[in-house]
Amino acid sequence: MINKNFLIVIFFISTLFGAKIYVVDYPSQADFKAYLVDYPSQADIKVHIVDYASQAKGDEKWYFVDYASQADSKIYWVKYASQADIKVKFVKYSSQAEWNKSHKLVGRIN
Repeated sequence: MINKNFLIVIFFISTLFGAKIYVVDYPSQADFKAYLVDYPSQADIKVHIVDYASQAKGDEKWYFVDYASQADSKIYWVKYASQADIKVKFVKYSSQAEWNKSHKLVGRIN
């Protein structure tokens, strides 16, 4: 059985590291495929883009990097929602950034 304290520590550590994202050119290079939706209610996750890598925390605050080697996750933007692993809506304020529902990628983007 896994120690409860161990799980708490792992969760805390995972929230310290931000989601540094690199956009790839081909789906085969991506960790996941994303689709940009028009409305927050359509999204699996609402994401706030931050200005500095140090501000990226958890899955919901993304910082786009220039090189794949700097990234925590690599994404590919798809044309159709049916092709996506995750549906994303960018939000203006960091307080709005959150998962809308349970998803297989929770905790795996960062």
